[in-house]
Amino acid sequence: MAEIHIPSGSATSTGQGTFQSAIDIGGVPLIADEPVELGGLGTGPAPYDLLAAALATCTTMTLRFYAARKGWDIGEVSTHVTHRRVKGQTPPDHFDRAITLADGLDDAVKAELLAIAERCPVHKTLTAGAGVSTVLAGEETGAA
Repeated sequence: MAEIHIPSGSATSTGQGTFQSAIDIGGVPLIADEPVELGGLGTGPAPYDLLAAALATCTTMTLRFYAARKGWDIGEVSTHVTHRRVKGQTPPDHFDRAITLADGLDDAVKAELLAIAERCPVHKTLTAGAGVSTVLAGEETGAA
């Protein structure tokens, strides 16, 4: 099976506080941090906030793409995602997703869109799991 390269991001500590990091996602700069109550400066979203936003964004994009392919005018779509960790539950991390669709959509269309949300790529990655490989930069296999 051929590998598909997906654009990625990087993070570099800024030297400001313990957690603040400058992020680059495909040339778009962001600042990430932890909230003040967790020892951060509160200057940007925390890593799990970014992950929740990725799920929300992917869900919204998937629904709009699907509707366009079907020729449906579904109006505005909004997705809100929160993350929580539940002790004693396996897996302990849980994402709650709420999708808001425009008023007046047929119940059958809403049901189909809800089913399609389950097929958004980020949702599928989170529920299937993903592998992570870690190396020290410059020491990758085959590096000179």
